[in-house]
Amino acid sequence: MDSHQPHSLSALLVFKHSLNFELVRSLHAYRFEDGKEVEEEREFLFSEDGSYVEMAANPFLRLQKLCVSEVSAGCVIESWVCLFVFGPHNPPILDCIPPILMISCNPKLQSIPALANDLQIIFELGSKLENKEPSHVPSENNEPSHVPSEAIHESNKDNQSKRTLFMFDLNCPPCSVATPETPENHHKEAPGIIMKKKRAASEDVAKIALEDLVKYFDVPMVEASRNLKIGITVLKRKCREFGIPRWPHRKIKSLDSLIRDLQEEADRQQLENKVAAMAVLKRQRMLENEKECIEQRPFMEIEDETKRFRQDVFKRRHRARALKNKD
Repeated sequence: MDSHQPHSLSALLVFKHSLNFELVRSLHAYRFEDGKEVEEEREFLFSEDGSYVEMAANPFLRLQKLCVSEVSAGCVIESWVCLFVFGPHNPPILDCIPPILMISCNPKLQSIPALANDLQIIFELGSKLENKEPSHVPSENNEPSHVPSEAIHESNKDNQSKRTLFMFDLNCPPCSVATPETPENHHKEAPGIIMKKKRAASEDVAKIALEDLVKYFDVPMVEASRNLKIGITVLKRKCREFGIPRWPHRKIKSLDSLIRDLQEEADRQQLENKVAAMAVLKRQRMLENEKECIEQRPFMEIEDETKRFRQDVFKRRHRARALKNKD
């Protein structure tokens, strides 16, 4: 692409490799003044120890003939997980930009200007959209309406007595119901009024590593966000950053249940049949290893053999309950 010819960024897709977390691939779309669009694919090495480096990239994403409107953060294309999407149908929302792609949180991006410059354009555009004030709605005859301040005050007073105000912040942990302090009702609670809490600092969110998430893989996402002191929206964004398409709580919980059942079975078989007990322990160790692999690579699915074994366990439990009910 001729960089001297006037052009503008029309779309940007950023992907992270699901196995090698240091590999990042981006697809840039530029529109020229004559209406022509050109796509450029780039690949980078996000080294943890050194600076970031741009490498030669084969046209993998371009061969997929991706439609930007159909791609969303978290979607998986073979071994690549989408981190960020910008395009005509994906406006630049600052909260949706992963910290690893923000120069303020990740200064190493300055070493790869081919990606950093486009990200900076998107960041500035998002900042302008956030700071843009909402326009006033004119009256039906397009003439400004002049309402006395006393009437506005009375109207607001009546509306406050008839409706409940909710203020939610999806980027902060769930907060408790707060009581408004008024002279008339200082000690009474006003249910339904939720006060807005301060968002988690960007520096604290950027410090959250995959090891911090692993500690809470065995609990639901809401509880994990509460323990990490961040909101669910931020936690989902961190998951996309680490290539986690879905919170692995159910997979870990399922494996833990199977491991406990096998441990109980092994304890019973130790007294009756030691050979059978050894086979049960072998199966238990296999499940424990599989659980460790999922904790290290949360995008992995449960093995087909484990799924069949889990189905057999469910069937045995169902038959046992049926026989018990007959008796």
